[in-house]
Amino acid sequence: MGKGAAAARPYGSELDLRKLRVLMELDRRGTVSAVAAALHLTPSAVSQQLAALAKELGVPLTEPVGRRLRLTGAAKTAIRSAEEIFTCIDRLYRSLAEYGDGERGEVSVSGFGTTLAPLILPAAGIVKRRRPGLRTTLAEVDPPASFEMLEQGRTDVVIAVESPSVPAFDTRFDKHPLMTEVFDVALPAEHPLSQAPALTLADLAADAWIFATVGMCQEIPLAACAAAGFVPQATHVIGEWDATLAAVREGLGICLVPRLARRSSRPGVVIRRIDDAPCRRVFAAVRSGSGGVPQIEAVLDALREAAQTVESELNDAAPQRNQGTGPTVSD
Repeated sequence: MGKGAAAARPYGSELDLRKLRVLMELDRRGTVSAVAAALHLTPSAVSQQLAALAKELGVPLTEPVGRRLRLTGAAKTAIRSAEEIFTCIDRLYRSLAEYGDGERGEVSVSGFGTTLAPLILPAAGIVKRRRPGLRTTLAEVDPPASFEMLEQGRTDVVIAVESPSVPAFDTRFDKHPLMTEVFDVALPAEHPLSQAPALTLADLAADAWIFATVGMCQEIPLAACAAAGFVPQATHVIGEWDATLAAVREGLGICLVPRLARRSSRPGVVIRRIDDAPCRRVFAAVRSGSGGVPQIEAVLDALREAAQTVESELNDAAPQRNQGTGPTVSD
């Protein structure tokens, strides 16, 4: 065994941090009696702890100088390391306290495409500004896949709308309402009803319709048309909003557009409000019971705030009955 091997300690052995505190106090106060008074110990107990620490570390920590003790070079080295140890411990407790308050951690949010830019990203911005240590990760995922991720713990918050394909009332999940989103109708600019004083779905029963490929933006318009008393003639099925609006511009059909999908004006397309417009209720879902976790609660609060803002903005900017400009939609 080489020199210094006696000081080596086996992995898993424990070092008594209280004894390190005693050594640091001796460096700070200079005498055993002063250390004893500060720590509410007897001088004998202080001496015993210093001797025990020297045995644990395998090096002498003090040497007598008259009636006093002087710290050795090894003791100085131990104190420098102890200061780093206690700094790390203090940092650990601060981090855990911040985590417990929801100031640190990570929350993953999954939502369908049209909620990303107007709702989820603003909410993430609110979280970042108010809780810089709390990180949000975002993913564009449609139901029901997003709910499978939620159940499996691969995401923490899902943004969805009430529809037949969404498990909105499943007891495995807690539901938090966010906003109500209205659908408007997109017409080609030359459509004979583009400037009509009022519109209902039944007025458009004879038109060719464009529907989304699958999911909520297919289910809700189909159900609305059925409630209006007709089965729409579905001429095109398109899964992307820019392409859908391009098809409307070319006169290939009309479609219902959710207001969260609106972006900017598009020449050749008229967005009109309809009197019997369908709507969808947007909500956030979390695993049952997890809404009380401070980090998740902070994200839900930010989502509610962002939803209130965007719902107000969308309704203020809603097309009037005879409005002649229409927004571009991008999912």
